[in-house]
Amino acid sequence: MAGHSHFSPANVEEHFEFSAEGKKRIIYAFIAGLAALALGIYLLSKGEAGGHEVANAGHDAVKAGHEAAGEHLSGGAVSHQTGAEEHYDWTNRIWANVWLNAVFFTGIAVVGMFFVSLQYLTKSGWSSVMKRVPEAFPKFLYISLPILAAVFLFKGDVIFHWMHHGVTEVGSENYDKIIAGKSGYLNKNFFLIRLVVFGGLWILLWNMLRKKSLEEDLNGGTEYFTQLVKIGTAFIVIFGASSSIFAWDWVMSIDTHWFSTMFGWYMFASWHVTTYAVIVLAILYLKDKGLMGYVNENHLHDLGKFMFAFSIFWTYVWFEQFLLIYYANLPEETIYFLERWEGHNKIYKTSEILMVILNFLLPFLVLMTRDAKRTRIFLKIAAFLIIAGHYIDFYQMIMPGVLGKHGGYGLVEFGMVTVFASVFIYVISDELTKASLVAKNHPFLPEALHHDI
Repeated sequence: MAGHSHFSPANVEEHFEFSAEGKKRIIYAFIAGLAALALGIYLLSKGEAGGHEVANAGHDAVKAGHEAAGEHLSGGAVSHQTGAEEHYDWTNRIWANVWLNAVFFTGIAVVGMFFVSLQYLTKSGWSSVMKRVPEAFPKFLYISLPILAAVFLFKGDVIFHWMHHGVTEVGSENYDKIIAGKSGYLNKNFFLIRLVVFGGLWILLWNMLRKKSLEEDLNGGTEYFTQLVKIGTAFIVIFGASSSIFAWDWVMSIDTHWFSTMFGWYMFASWHVTTYAVIVLAILYLKDKGLMGYVNENHLHDLGKFMFAFSIFWTYVWFEQFLLIYYANLPEETIYFLERWEGHNKIYKTSEILMVILNFLLPFLVLMTRDAKRTRIFLKIAAFLIIAGHYIDFYQMIMPGVLGKHGGYGLVEFGMVTVFASVFIYVISDELTKASLVAKNHPFLPEALHHDI
């Protein structure tokens, strides 16, 4: 049934039907992604991928950049790139893409849980009409976290310089004093323990929250709400620590010599705004299907404000991270930015410019007015821009350190993101069918139905 804002919520259930036609479309997209990926891998293996990639710039620029950054400093602010170059194999590009997509979609899945937990912790009423959408996202963690663990176990040395043979052994020709100094934290066993423990806690708390949320639908009463507030609070405490730890582990440690005290915030901001964009697209898709009629333009306005605000917040952290290193005159830290701006490959400089346009300038202009935040087409445009822009953001965080001058955009990249996105949409769509879209016994639902701003 199509919802209306004047119904009595306690008597209503509204279910999303994942139709055979819908499944078929996603499966076709998945097959198309696999085909593109297979062709891309074939071309890479034959060394013929040059025609399909954006042309690579010479490696000289990065050498100049390294010199400019003061690589001669004692302690060696040597770029991670030396490791990437020595160990490069054409298959590295495939593994780098698996890692990139697993990290990107893990973020969207877990921030869905963060959003719901935050609403409980702050006792927010307005969002109770839409909570079932982000509540379904963490189901994808069952797929993405095992992928991250498997890639790390079997191909970790492709992604991480600190896993290369001999880098922490005194006397080895590969010995690296800086990496050896970090080996108490950056070692295979401890990394895996962090991934399994925190990933397991994410899934456990989501299962608890989901179970209580569905029980509330059946039985009503406020005791479930009280329990859900406690689960949400526990999750936010754990996520507060683990999101920064995983930012350091999964992404920052790729460039092992470089570090930023703001990186946890930076990656969180990117994950966060992307998730808002996905929530908006999912809700608008359901509304286009005649569902969620009780989500009115005031709710959409609030979601639009979140996208707008977090786009600005991401830009602030992005610029501030650079600015602190720039005005503190830390040449050994500027390596990270030089590799993305002057070195390796023109694709990174292009991506950096594109990222700022897609993640800040266009969302800022599209969502600036009150009316735009209440208009479906503007919200859709902004959401697509944000998702594309932050995918490029994660590309920029990961690829220069792993692939160096061998990075590019081609069939492997296009195929891999299509495969991951198809599986994500399929899993979330399936999870959405398992509960009523109306959390009908949520104590704040009447308030949400009359939400007006």
